[in-house]
Amino acid sequence: MRADMLTSILSELNGSSADIEASAIVSTDGLMMAALLPAGMDEDRVGAMSAALLSLGDRTAKELARGGLEQVLIKGDKGYILMTHAGEDAVLTVLAKPQAKLGLIFLDVKRAAEAVTKVI
Repeated sequence: MRADMLTSILSELNGSSADIEASAIVSTDGLMMAALLPAGMDEDRVGAMSAALLSLGDRTAKELARGGLEQVLIKGDKGYILMTHAGEDAVLTVLAKPQAKLGLIFLDVKRAAEAVTKVI
């Protein structure tokens, strides 16, 4: 039931913008809770990397006196990876196209993270 609700949130998020290619909800321990990823992408690897990067971002923000972490954004030549907290125990990871309008994606991701928080 909860997994279905999380998958529904991801479906709505992915449908909110043609620029969003994939998304996943991962526990802070790196375990996949729900995912809509491209075929061939390893869910376990995505989960582990998402949790590790968000944890490192948390620590970096604190150590460099930047306050609480809001999100981690990675830009590659083939697109963006955005990670944000979804409550205390989860990470929302989104893959977006290189020409994505980030402002709109940030807004959609924030709304999705709030919805995930309510479910978890």
